Amino acid sequence: MNIDLSSFDMCRILVLGDLMIDEYLWGEVERISPEAPVQVVSVARDTTTLGGAGNVANNLVALGAKVSVSSVIGAGENANLLLKLFEDLGVDTKGLIQDPNRPTTRKTRIIAGHQQVLRIDRETKQEISGDHADTLVQFFKERIDDFQVVLISDYGKGLFTEPLLRRLIDTAEEHKKVIIVDPKGLNFKKYAGATAVTPNKREASLAAGIEIVDDVSLIAAGQKLVQDIPVQKVLMSCGKEGMFIFEHGEEPYRISHEARQVFDVSGAGDTVLAVLGLGLASGAAFRQAAVLANVAAGIVVGKVGTATVSGEELLKALEPSARALAAKQKTMSDLVPIVERLRAEGKTIVMTNGCFDLLHVGHVKLLSASKKMGDVLIVAIDDDKSVKALKGDGRPVIGAPERLRIISALDCVDYATLFSTEELEHVIESVRPDVLTKGSNYTTKTVLGREIVERFGGRVELITITQAVSSTQIINQIKQGSSESD
Repeated sequence: MNIDLSSFDMCRILVLGDLMIDEYLWGEVERISPEAPVQVVSVARDTTTLGGAGNVANNLVALGAKVSVSSVIGAGENANLLLKLFEDLGVDTKGLIQDPNRPTTRKTRIIAGHQQVLRIDRETKQEISGDHADTLVQFFKERIDDFQVVLISDYGKGLFTEPLLRRLIDTAEEHKKVIIVDPKGLNFKKYAGATAVTPNKREASLAAGIEIVDDVSLIAAGQKLVQDIPVQKVLMSCGKEGMFIFEHGEEPYRISHEARQVFDVSGAGDTVLAVLGLGLASGAAFRQAAVLANVAAGIVVGKVGTATVSGEELLKALEPSARALAAKQKTMSDLVPIVERLRAEGKTIVMTNGCFDLLHVGHVKLLSASKKMGDVLIVAIDDDKSVKALKGDGRPVIGAPERLRIISALDCVDYATLFSTEELEHVIESVRPDVLTKGSNYTTKTVLGREIVERFGGRVELITITQAVSSTQIINQIKQGSSESD
């Protein structure tokens, strides 16, 4: 993907939408109430964050964009908290209107463990006044040239009347500005003329009047929305089925699902809207921006509560080999059940261990030969503290995370884990390898953990290394060469 994430800090985006406070009460359930058949949540802490269109703004700021917001909020305690949260983020709030007769939406979610058990909403869905709509349009017309992309986050709280939407979208069209809508409700025709709308599958099904039960009905619903609204594009989020892009005169374009563990889908649509808009503002093509939004959504659903995605997380997820490498890198608690499953399948488990500081040909031969002795090769790598204790000051030259990454990149390695030297016997006892390998610079009797392996019916194998080479030797040669050049 050719999107330059470093250019995000040059992007200027306006977010129009229903702003709200998301409050979370975090606790544990230990009993059922004697007063009623309900859970008793013992609250340990509470947090507040921006919700609704505010979460869109929060996602944009987290990725470096310059953000302005425009909406109608209340004038009480919740409104003051909202303004403070925006101030802390550096968001421009000149487009906000405070109405003392209108509450600021606050949603309270009660989380027990990692699960939401209850949500309490304090809000109004009353339409804003004509005067407030006029003020919003005036701000929009005065400032529209300051922004590359306009995002509309409609949560159905009375902000976006049809006349207001028409004036906003028409103005954006006149100024040739990209305007993307996260829609709400059954009537998507009020978004006619927008660059794109971003419904999820359920929203698209209801708005199109087509029950989505398979790919055929899904495609029919998407194409109907493009024609009936009409808009240039529909980006439909379909959960485990990925995303689909529908546009006039083109075949539907499918973006594969990013397979991740899902903890909480709240706010995922906000992330899609934010990252899609930011991708377009940075100059990406629509499909590129949509793929990026899909990746970002896959990250945030793995978090509990309304969450954002960082540039670092996006970069890691976008690296072609990142997911494959991450799948190899395991903690010991992760590794033990994997080994038990592999053993139950009749696989031969091979294990070796070492510092692997400055990988050289001897290491590669050791690992390649070790793999040939079984079905699965596990490499245990000394952590930085252990390497220093074993090799002395100035070591390791390469830190543990990078050594883990380098070893994981080798095709012959199935799993890699970090350990502390004093934990090696525990690691071997937990893994119970069928074969434990070391280089031929060891003898069978000097291999630490030999008795443990043999007690479980395994064996120690010494790999013949014909070339006398070591990391320490290479590092000393480099140091000597550097000293001579000085």
